[in-house]
Amino acid sequence: MREPFILFSDIAAGGVRAIVYLLLVHRLLPGRQPEKKGVIMAIGGIAVMFGILHIAGMPDVYRMVWETVWIAVCAGRFQKEDAKMSLFIGIFYEIEISLWQFLLSAWSGILLRSPAFLDYGTGSGQAAFWLFHGLLAGVALFVWKHPDMTGKEAFRLTSAIAVSGFIAVVTLSQQSVLAIADDTLDMWTILAVVFMMSVLVFNMNRQYEIEKELAVLKSEQAALLERDYTALNHAYAANAKLFHDFHNHIGVLRQFLSHKKTEEAIRYLDALQAPMQEMTDKIWTGDETVDYLINSKAQAAAAGEVGYQVQVEFPRHTNLQSADLCAILGNLLDNALEAARQAAEKERRFVRLTIRRINQMLVIKVENGFAVLPAAKDGELITSKEENGLHGWGLKSVRTAAEKYCGCVRTSYSENIFRAVVTLSYEGITME
Repeated sequence: MREPFILFSDIAAGGVRAIVYLLLVHRLLPGRQPEKKGVIMAIGGIAVMFGILHIAGMPDVYRMVWETVWIAVCAGRFQKEDAKMSLFIGIFYEIEISLWQFLLSAWSGILLRSPAFLDYGTGSGQAAFWLFHGLLAGVALFVWKHPDMTGKEAFRLTSAIAVSGFIAVVTLSQQSVLAIADDTLDMWTILAVVFMMSVLVFNMNRQYEIEKELAVLKSEQAALLERDYTALNHAYAANAKLFHDFHNHIGVLRQFLSHKKTEEAIRYLDALQAPMQEMTDKIWTGDETVDYLINSKAQAAAAGEVGYQVQVEFPRHTNLQSADLCAILGNLLDNALEAARQAAEKERRFVRLTIRRINQMLVIKVENGFAVLPAAKDGELITSKEENGLHGWGLKSVRTAAEKYCGCVRTSYSENIFRAVVTLSYEGITME
């Protein structure tokens, strides 16, 4: 009777670990949310293999290896996660799971002065075993209920867990209640250090990927600005030529009017005004990146027959970096235009951009009509385009840029209007 109970306990606990892992990978990597099919496959594969290993009497290390590989495969297959990163997270997830399970059993035995907690086959050992898995499920639920948790907050939480595990295993060597072999303590100490290093490596890799994306955004922004400067130079050249020939134009107009050729005079004035018309229609904020993005999206809106309204109150001489503004405005406006263009009704084909400064806060709000609500993952829009361009990371790029200024991103929708609001805290800088 004891062996079937242990097998059932192993399978049930493996299911809990698999679910927590799939949720964890979903939060750390840009993949799909865990679906019912993927969860069933993960638990089913664990149940089958655990049964085979239990009947064959194989050591627990085989169970850990199979569980690690299988849950990584399920994450890659059903959530479309990166295979290498899924396996990386799975390996160190299993290490930390085993470490904390050992720590909870050991400290329970120390507090209650009973070595039975270290024996997995006893009732006390099973109580500690399931107490740990209950706490594991609680931590996962907490993370799941806080989808707005930033990358920095997640890194601090994971670091706290890693450091706490290291301190707890080192402290075990100083107690005298339970007899724990030195080799066992050395092994767990080394694994605790390895896990701390893995957290640092993962965070460094994440920062590298973010910086790489921002570098691409900055490069594209520079190319776009260069194109805009070229267009402006042409306009300024035409304007200079206009003023240089001003007395000649006045003479021509006087000749038209003296002969009562009003229509010809009007057409002549329209031709003279054309080089300046493009400039007068533009929005000027004092920041080249903001100017270009607002005005270029106005052209894209006109090409797509989308109404485009802009109200801007932009502060000058601040610490807001052009690359960050490019990431924020580029993604929000691209997503808004893409959704508005898909609306069949004319009244829903609109985009409204509002930028306001409130004390030392900058509020950027983009509203748009839509036919179908954009797909989202943890509050992040998912573009349907294959070539994503500037908005390839959706709200992830926006959040990353906003976090640099203690900002936040909020999305909502009502009455067929989708809203994305970004708040940034900025500081004024002195221009020498």
